Amino acid sequence: MYEHLLINTTDEGVRTITLNRPEKLNAVNMKLSEELPSAINEASCDDSVRVVVITGAGRGFCAGLELNPANIQKMTDRRRDSRHERSDDLRWVGRWALAVVNCDKPVIAAINGPAVGAGCGLTLAADIRLMSDAAVMSTGYLRIGLCPDAGVSYFLPRLVGLSRASEMILTARDIRADEAERIGLVSRILPADDFEAGVADYAAKLASGPPFAMTISKRLLQSSLDAPLLTQLRDEISGITQCFTTRDVTEAITAFNEKRKPVFTGE
Repeated sequence: MYEHLLINTTDEGVRTITLNRPEKLNAVNMKLSEELPSAINEASCDDSVRVVVITGAGRGFCAGLELNPANIQKMTDRRRDSRHERSDDLRWVGRWALAVVNCDKPVIAAINGPAVGAGCGLTLAADIRLMSDAAVMSTGYLRIGLCPDAGVSYFLPRLVGLSRASEMILTARDIRADEAERIGLVSRILPADDFEAGVADYAAKLASGPPFAMTISKRLLQSSLDAPLLTQLRDEISGITQCFTTRDVTEAITAFNEKRKPVFTGE
């Protein structure tokens, strides 16, 4: 179905979307730029999916835009676009960020290798970042005379603070795993030799949670970035009221009293 993506879904409901241009460190061409948001939106609407993992094939996560003249011209030349395309003020990088943020399932960025430019931005939009101890991240843009896109200037200051974000963007230096964890850029470091299995185990445990409550929780966290306190408090009450109508709450209370682990179905 997809030319540059591999899609796999486990019995636990973990949907792994793998960027599959390993010979290019999964750098972005036109086809990949279109396929990724489509795959994320598809996972968001699929009730059998509980958690989404985004990772890269081979030794890279995503090296950002493929830097060859033909690809750059194709991705940036708007002269042949339709009126609708020319009026698109988000472009593919904006759609990548929005697809991840608007996904109703928790999204894990499994950073198995270099994540640069828009690839770095893709990880920042995710809810949880797991990083191989052999991987590196870099905003990268100023190395080639560009400013950030893909939501980097929005997400990065909120994750590490304005001063650190400014330094990371303006120097475009590599951030290795130990520093990324220390400054709160990633949630957890996993050994490179066991990275895939470690991600699978983490994602499976996350997928065992209550799906509806996770969706509401993600929406609350996203809205909290810009909402006034009173609005957020009211949204929390609205969300928890909805959660109380689910069978999963009844199951959790029953399991608590029976001293067993609850089995959440999403109902």
